[in-house]
Amino acid sequence: MSRVGKQLIKLPAGIKTEINGNVVKIEGPKGKLSHILPMGVSVKVDNNLLSILRDDSVLSARALHGLSRTLVHNMCVGVTQGFSKELEIVGVGYRAQTKGNTLSLSLGYSHPVEYKLPEGIQAKVENNTKITVSGADKMLVGLVAAKIRAFKEPEPYQGKGVRYLNEVIIRKQGKAAGAGAK
Repeated sequence: MSRVGKQLIKLPAGIKTEINGNVVKIEGPKGKLSHILPMGVSVKVDNNLLSILRDDSVLSARALHGLSRTLVHNMCVGVTQGFSKELEIVGVGYRAQTKGNTLSLSLGYSHPVEYKLPEGIQAKVENNTKITVSGADKMLVGLVAAKIRAFKEPEPYQGKGVRYLNEVIIRKQGKAAGAGAK
């Protein structure tokens, strides 16, 4: 039995759970999420406790037992507390701003980069250089933050670009001025 898979998930107050076959739907104050369970994995609800069960006759169920439990747990946390990732922009003239559900980034290109945020994701910009991406779906929050970072990844010489908050960028030494000239 999987150590992670056999742990029970305690449902916080204010969450509605709906199970239709292999589809789990969870609704809370931060939004609605659903997940399709793989074949051989099922969910059982008892007294505000969710348990993830597996059918040992299906070979892939053993491998996906703990993963399924973690995904359902992340859904419960997401609809109650939500998830967020923080990014910071480093560079002279680099800035960000939000216009409705569009994030506009000036990253040293000849044009501003316009990124339309997916449904269920919010972005908040502070001081034109700090972006906070938040939402109920943990995977989608991480994906959006990675896409924003990919517009201008931090370069190793001056460190300019978009990086995660507290991300360490290993810096390289530039050219030595006049070292080889004779």
